[in-house]
Amino acid sequence: MMLAYFRFVWNATRGHRLRPWRSEYLKWRIETYSGKKAESLQPRDIIAFLWRERWNLMRFLRWTDEIEGMKRISHSDSAQ
Repeated sequence: MMLAYFRFVWNATRGHRLRPWRSEYLKWRIETYSGKKAESLQPRDIIAFLWRERWNLMRFLRWTDEIEGMKRISHSDSAQ
């Protein structure tokens, strides 16, 4: 589970790992989820959003990890 979390953060903050609030991808994902415009997001908004939605985000990442696991199983079955 934690691997999925770190993998997402690593990919979502590419180019901005020391300042994740500058990541256009992360801003876009927050805009898509919350409806708040990406251009208006400030670092405090992003941090507050991540804190407020942490349990929903963890549940989402757990789900994506399960999907990735099913894809790996499917690929290994089809390769044989």
